[in-house]
Amino acid sequence: MTSKLEFARFPAPDGVNGWWESLPPPAPAVAVSSERRYDWVVVGGGITGLCAARRLAELAPDASIALVEADRIGRTTAGRNSGFFVDLPHDISSESYSRSVEADKADVRFQRHGIDYVRSVVKQHGIECDWRDDGKFHASVNRKGHGALAHFAEGLERIEESFEWLDAAAIAKVTGTDFYEGALFTPGCSTVQPAALMRGLAASLPGNVQVFELSAVTRIEDQGLSKVLTFAGGKIVAKRVILCTNAYAATFGGHPNGLLPVYTFASMTRVMKPEEVQRLGGTRSWALIPADPMGSTVRRLITDRICVRNHFAFRPNLEVSPADLAKAKSLHQRSFDRRFPMLKDVELEYTWGGPLCLSANNGALFGRRADGVFEAVGCNGLGLSRGSASGKLIAEYALGQSSDLVRQLLNQPHPRSLPVRPIADVAVSAAIWVKEFSAGAEL
Repeated sequence: MTSKLEFARFPAPDGVNGWWESLPPPAPAVAVSSERRYDWVVVGGGITGLCAARRLAELAPDASIALVEADRIGRTTAGRNSGFFVDLPHDISSESYSRSVEADKADVRFQRHGIDYVRSVVKQHGIECDWRDDGKFHASVNRKGHGALAHFAEGLERIEESFEWLDAAAIAKVTGTDFYEGALFTPGCSTVQPAALMRGLAASLPGNVQVFELSAVTRIEDQGLSKVLTFAGGKIVAKRVILCTNAYAATFGGHPNGLLPVYTFASMTRVMKPEEVQRLGGTRSWALIPADPMGSTVRRLITDRICVRNHFAFRPNLEVSPADLAKAKSLHQRSFDRRFPMLKDVELEYTWGGPLCLSANNGALFGRRADGVFEAVGCNGLGLSRGSASGKLIAEYALGQSSDLVRQLLNQPHPRSLPVRPIADVAVSAAIWVKEFSAGAEL
């Protein structure tokens, strides 16, 4: 008897990804075009899949491994984010009892595990992706924002993490703008050019990994001792499969699993002219997130571009409309103009969207499914750090290894079930609207 897993959603061209477009053209893609056999197949060429395939190859050098991606590696979600490898929890527990503190410390260990793993690969292979261990700034624009940062600082003190306060003059010296009234600096965050990193990770995979791009899996059939993956151009027969599809998890095809595909949007400016760089001042590269999580994330890049990210939209069909992109660009332009009035002639060259994979209770999917397929799905807004750690650890788990971090992931909650559609659509969209409205000046 066979069982079948259908895939219902695939990456769509949601805007023009500035990270990808600002890179040189990639090497031609190799697509699945015949029937092939492998010991392992990893589905999904984002950060989770790339780390899973690499770790499999490191631990099982004699195994044959295929990594399959529906689009081009680096062009979709993992290459569309703002490039933050965040080491700290976004929402540090407000309670002071030990269980909350220990849970926060466990999150930090988990996220740093992923950061350390990817950093070691970048250094070993000399991947050119503008990797920086320069930390990040949490900036506020008013008293409400400062209060949120003070609460965050209290949490950092409880879990014994270092930070530094900056007043208005100090953060202006970094950013070149007097928009922010103060900031809190945390040193453990790394930043990267995400599309360049994904390309580099794929190009440096061990020799027993074959990468296939433009190869969307339409279904996986369980045929006893093997799994058969079907593509438009051929098939792959494998002994074992690991799903690293994040928001594109197969169960979006009519079987609710509690995962919320929430789009966020970003825009990137053209390269600034020398006189514009001089007019702005500040340091050449910095990364800033808002005191309110629904506010504007801003990065100044060493390439003399500025990237602005804000605005969220619940899109369960995993694609956005031209109207979504137009609205996002308008919001980004407003945010850019408010922060950088000295750069009024600097245009936003690229605007794009990408889905986060969230859940109502911060739960995720990790382990072996009932159908024998392994999965590491759901990063809850910390895709680079949590995705890299989850990918590495799912490979170890699938090969029979255990550790404190593996057990931590196995014991995490599954995503909480959601109301049926369209009730869920209305509820989630309303919650996003209220939170964005409350962000106020942070946008």
